[in-house]
Amino acid sequence: MSVKVNVLLVGAGEINFGSVEGPWNHTSRLEKILTSRLRIVALVDPDQSRAFAALQSKLASAVAGVWKDCNLFPSVFEAAASLSPECVPQIAIVGAPPFARGTDIAGRDLELQLLKVFPACALFIEKPVSSGPEEASWRVAQALATHGTLVGVGYMLRYLKAVQLIKKVISDNGLVVMGTNARYVMAYEWARKPAWWDKSRSGGPIIEQATHFCDLSRYFGGDVHLPSVVAHTVQHNEPPGELSAKRFDEDQIPAENRLPRLTSATWKYTGGAVGTLTHVIALHGTTYDTEFEVYADGYHFRLVDPYSIPKLYIRRPGVAEVEAHTFTNDDPFHTELATFVGVVEGDRRNEAILSSYEDAIKTYELTWAIRRKSERAAEDYNQNP
Repeated sequence: MSVKVNVLLVGAGEINFGSVEGPWNHTSRLEKILTSRLRIVALVDPDQSRAFAALQSKLASAVAGVWKDCNLFPSVFEAAASLSPECVPQIAIVGAPPFARGTDIAGRDLELQLLKVFPACALFIEKPVSSGPEEASWRVAQALATHGTLVGVGYMLRYLKAVQLIKKVISDNGLVVMGTNARYVMAYEWARKPAWWDKSRSGGPIIEQATHFCDLSRYFGGDVHLPSVVAHTVQHNEPPGELSAKRFDEDQIPAENRLPRLTSATWKYTGGAVGTLTHVIALHGTTYDTEFEVYADGYHFRLVDPYSIPKLYIRRPGVAEVEAHTFTNDDPFHTELATFVGVVEGDRRNEAILSSYEDAIKTYELTWAIRRKSERAAEDYNQNP
């Protein structure tokens, strides 16, 4: 008889159950990875009506068997008080919003809550690690490390085959990265949630959305010298920042909380390389335009459309023709979760997990540095136009 893997879900929203807008759907990947071995023991969400609807949809599906033991709870503590010993989770998938996690502040400390009531449970946490103070996240990291908790963070782009090919070419040829260049142009027409457009609630486009490209930049460039960050923005009230295809009323958001339309940032890595990022809210429709580049002596790597069908273009020394690779049917969400589950079951700790909690905090620090520097630059510009 196959051994069951007990999984607790935190969050009944799009991260764990998917949406029409994006590829996130951790439960569908777990169902494919573990098949009949999967046992969802609990779904925790303070919105019990949303949790009930999510569970009912699964119970009416072809994978109902792995959900038959699932119980609904409004909090982690209530789950711990009610679950039987055979249903104690081995894995918790933390897909709650970032304001509920990543700190040691009461009510915003999901990781510490889970550590207290399920001390042997491994944690898979969505990005960004938090929306709270960075120093509080470092205290959480210390608590998790002291306890020896296995943690992975959902920076799935690291697991792309194209990204790993770049890593391999760099390693095989002993290259030193000279620079990285990330470009993320968002199609905003169907982004209708007012909370997303309010940086006091979402964190803003760099912290909430461009975090994946900031993380990919660090994956190749290394640690960032945070004081070196320079950033500028096009603000919502400037002529270039006027948007014609908004499908909601932005006037309900205080002016000081509205999103910049374009953010351009540069920084220096501690190893000497230079990083750049451009994030733009500009395109209509639903198709984004995203590219990521890495430069090294003799080499240029250009990754196009990493969220859909990634294409990698490589220019090598002495070769005029650019080498092209297309990666179809590459699901990095599946790869990262399959890797995490494999490490949990094999007890190999962080051997194959590409994004640790501590590393994810460094990405979080970079995104905040970009936001703060860009806001300061905007204030200076307004005072001295």
